[in-house]
Amino acid sequence: MPKKKLAYFTSKELTQTLKRTKVLTIIQTIIVLIMIVMAILLTGVKGISVFTFLPLFFIPMVVLGFIQIKSLKKEIQKRKIK
Repeated sequence: MPKKKLAYFTSKELTQTLKRTKVLTIIQTIIVLIMIVMAILLTGVKGISVFTFLPLFFIPMVVLGFIQIKSLKKEIQKRKIK
């Protein structure tokens, strides 16, 4: 399914998408932070392994979430939605 451009979203869809994206990004951030802590602990106990670098593969998802939040906020401000 192709993604719609933000210009084609209704005001209600924009606010709902912003709320959903914020929640999902916060959850992803918490999970990645837990993974980083676990990687540090496992590295200290067992040395370097695959789990040491695993959080690095999930960081771009969190960054993309924050970028999407920023673009949604910009579109909402452009339309002057509350």
